[in-house]
Amino acid sequence: MATNLTIAVASGKGGTGKTTVSANLACAAVEAGHKAAYMDCDVEEPNGHLFLKPRINRIFPVGIPVPAVDEEKCMICGACGEICQYSAIVKISNTVLTFDNMCHGCGGCSLVCPAGAITEKERPIGMIEEGNAGRVSFIHGRLNIGEAMSPPLIKAVRKAGQHGNLIVVDAPPGTSCPVIAAVRGVDYVLLVTEPTPFGLNDLGLALDMLRELGIPGAVVLNRSDPEYNHLAHGFCRERGVRILAEIPDERKVAEAYSVGELAYYAVPGYKETMQQLLASVEREAIG
Repeated sequence: MATNLTIAVASGKGGTGKTTVSANLACAAVEAGHKAAYMDCDVEEPNGHLFLKPRINRIFPVGIPVPAVDEEKCMICGACGEICQYSAIVKISNTVLTFDNMCHGCGGCSLVCPAGAITEKERPIGMIEEGNAGRVSFIHGRLNIGEAMSPPLIKAVRKAGQHGNLIVVDAPPGTSCPVIAAVRGVDYVLLVTEPTPFGLNDLGLALDMLRELGIPGAVVLNRSDPEYNHLAHGFCRERGVRILAEIPDERKVAEAYSVGELAYYAVPGYKETMQQLLASVEREAIG
């Protein structure tokens, strides 16, 4: 396949089935003839590996640059603290203090230092693991325990994981900075939701995010229930967004999930649903 396509699978809240959809979609892409890659950007709690069961062949650390102040050169002018938006470096009396865990690694303090007293050192924030799950290229990030800032690691995963012509990005839940770091620059976004008031409220937030980013997308209705589907259909009509797939609320899917099996192979009919979803995304994204 000559198509180059990056699809992100996101949601306005956790627990909607993002990983289920994205991992199974990667399997459908391989069977459709793509050189497919699965990229787990939910670095605070990656779980795609539980289902794809990759063989990891490369592990490397990821860090961000943080300031190191040479006290002999420092003029105590305070320019570094003035430019820092996160109070990661501050002048207090005749001392400059740094707070590595608050630093976002922008490098601004070293650029404005008139004395050249600030250099940068690497602070590790996590690691990236790469491998293969059958014919699916696999990559995910693992944020260090206690680390509060995930976007730099997510960006590193996105940068490292260009190993296919069709890439499926499993994004973090929600609509905050980690999600934006994961979906920025993708070709298309699938928003996974449930036909509940809570699910649709958070879907609305996710749709607003896509509109601000200018990324096209559509909805996957997971745990579809005929009794409540009218809520989701009405909501999506009002927002002018298409529902590309409806995945029934089946016990067999939950059973497969609970033992780390892919529904693509374990649940009758699930493979066809994923194949149809992939074909729909390709039509929508490529035309």
